[in-house]
Amino acid sequence: MTQTAQPAAPVPGPGLAPPGRGVVVLGYAAFLLLGWASLIVPSLIRDVQAAFGQSDAGMGLAYLLNALLYVTGTLSVGLLAGRLPRRLLLGAGPGLVAVGLVTIAVAGTWPAFLAGYLVMGLGAGLIDAGVNAMFIDLFAGRAAMLNRLHLFFALGALTAPLAVGLAASAGVAWQAVAIATALIAAPVALALATRRVPATHPPDAVPEPAGAPVRGAAAPARHAGGRVAGVPLPLLLLAVAIGCYVAAELGISSWLVRYLEDAPVTVATLALSLFWGALGLGRFVSSLVADRIGAVAFATTSSIVCGAAILAALVAPAVPLAIACFAVAGFAAGPVYPSIMAIAGALHPGRASMVSSVLTSSGIAGSLVYPPLVGVVSEAAGLWVGIAGAGLFAFGAGAAIYTASRLARGREAEPA
Repeated sequence: MTQTAQPAAPVPGPGLAPPGRGVVVLGYAAFLLLGWASLIVPSLIRDVQAAFGQSDAGMGLAYLLNALLYVTGTLSVGLLAGRLPRRLLLGAGPGLVAVGLVTIAVAGTWPAFLAGYLVMGLGAGLIDAGVNAMFIDLFAGRAAMLNRLHLFFALGALTAPLAVGLAASAGVAWQAVAIATALIAAPVALALATRRVPATHPPDAVPEPAGAPVRGAAAPARHAGGRVAGVPLPLLLLAVAIGCYVAAELGISSWLVRYLEDAPVTVATLALSLFWGALGLGRFVSSLVADRIGAVAFATTSSIVCGAAILAALVAPAVPLAIACFAVAGFAAGPVYPSIMAIAGALHPGRASMVSSVLTSSGIAGSLVYPPLVGVVSEAAGLWVGIAGAGLFAFGAGAAIYTASRLARGREAEPA
């Protein structure tokens, strides 16, 4: 039996005292919670639509509002870096998720449900950007460690649909699943808020790089090409890549249960779990091999395979074959997001909060635009068209990663 790799000892960033293994474990716990909480509503989409009388367009609006608050949370991490203690920002994320979950569980009206879902989005954004930034600082942007962190998101996303499906088959109300998750989120929030964590760098502090660069990431920050609105061009392209990736990932994740409406809810939620289980497996495999293969090559190839698998699922002649294709898409998608984070972290050493905030916010831009749009497209042209668009976004992510790498390498080759 293959043994799961143990977390490596934290490698502190410049000027940071080693925080101990405990804070790394808490980071994993926060991402496990983030993955679970992010899949609660998509897994319950049939029940929520029935309970509140909502159409696909109404659910698209809910996804849009949630994503708007999510991006507010991610941007807050970058804006408040060095101005508020990092532990408070980290603890606030799970705390707000817990509050939001309780709110949606007791909501008696659609506006009350939306209010809770918005609070969940804000807390999730704080977790996403905050923990990513901490790991970039701790591990100098190593792709393997970021893939390991994001593996825990995938594990949470894997188990949430399974729990919802089992609860539905046992006659348990969906609200009970939300309350149970809130009871888990609260102690995670308390632990992060009271734990000694590495201090974040102020936005204008740019320490010297620490640790080995990510293989295939190319140029350091000062050779990283031109700027657009103050953002280095390769980083901007990586932001486009991560936005396309999230549009594809959440385009599938948010609507897969609805897309498989002809199948029993237990089969549809199982398909969503398989998608995220395969995605987690992809991140685990990447954590073992990405640093040896090269983050750029790995992420570019994975994006292309993901897009092809999504399109294959749409033309599959049977539901089991379609589910298998979605699982392949999940496996290929797994390494993309953390690998982009690692590439950008290597290009901009010492600017972890800036990199994490820009890229995470760009990812949320992808979730702002596409998953809600799928609901509108579904009403006009059918859900099949919306899922096909997710495959095209995956191809776009691969193209943007490759272009960013070429640009960074081209600028590195120029005389200083």
